[in-house]
Amino acid sequence: MDEVIMDQILYVVHQVVSWTASLAIIFGGVVPYIPQYRDIRRTQNAEGFSTYVCLVLLVANILRILFRFGRYFETPLLWQSIIMIITMLIMLNLCTNVRMVTELNTKRRSFTATDSKDEEIKVPKRLFLDFDWNYFWSWSHFVDYLQCVLTFTVLAAYVTYLLLDSVLFVESLGFLAVFTEAMLGTPQLYCNYQNKSTEGMSIKMVLMWTSGDTFKTGYFLLTQAPMQFWICGFLQVCVDFAILFQVYYYSRYPQKPVSHTTHTTSAKAL
Repeated sequence: MDEVIMDQILYVVHQVVSWTASLAIIFGGVVPYIPQYRDIRRTQNAEGFSTYVCLVLLVANILRILFRFGRYFETPLLWQSIIMIITMLIMLNLCTNVRMVTELNTKRRSFTATDSKDEEIKVPKRLFLDFDWNYFWSWSHFVDYLQCVLTFTVLAAYVTYLLLDSVLFVESLGFLAVFTEAMLGTPQLYCNYQNKSTEGMSIKMVLMWTSGDTFKTGYFLLTQAPMQFWICGFLQVCVDFAILFQVYYYSRYPQKPVSHTTHTTSAKAL
């Protein structure tokens, strides 16, 4: 009787741990973007956050969903991709609105300085349908990003449908999906390098990236996920630590004077 009770207790504990891990995988990936989202809304400044992070995650998760048609992986990972796509679209919408307002305010200040009150304030529009590669992923409206994402999804789905019977294509698709996600931090890494500063970037976000990616990589290993997942998980953790090193380096050895305007994100985030 005692053994039966113990088995039942262990079963319940196992189910609780399993559900907790699944929920952590599904929603844990979006948690780092909550402080960044709040910082951008509060400061009305999106310069410290690279929207190419959104591009990387959108491409990676769309490809991962398509990969599942060719090779099965756990359902929590599928839901993680769906939740992440929605989150990145929300972040893009916020960043686009903030940057348009900032650009309009800049134009208004310039307009006022000229004392030419008869002229109309115009902000140049950059549209996805213009197909101008000079402004790729720097469009004026959220709908342009949405058009780009939908176009990519339809094209990728069509190619996947045609080549779904090819094992080489399916495995390559899976590797491309997780490798793209592994490169998540590289746009932020490059943005910090260009600015010679991590000002405007939420350090909380990067710390959550690091802890989340470490947990995720362990989850991949324990659940025996496809090899592409855990190899790229290790790579992702390395990129996270590189960004944390930038935080240390640029705070200890500033490369340019630190702005004391209200448009600081990382300094106020902690």
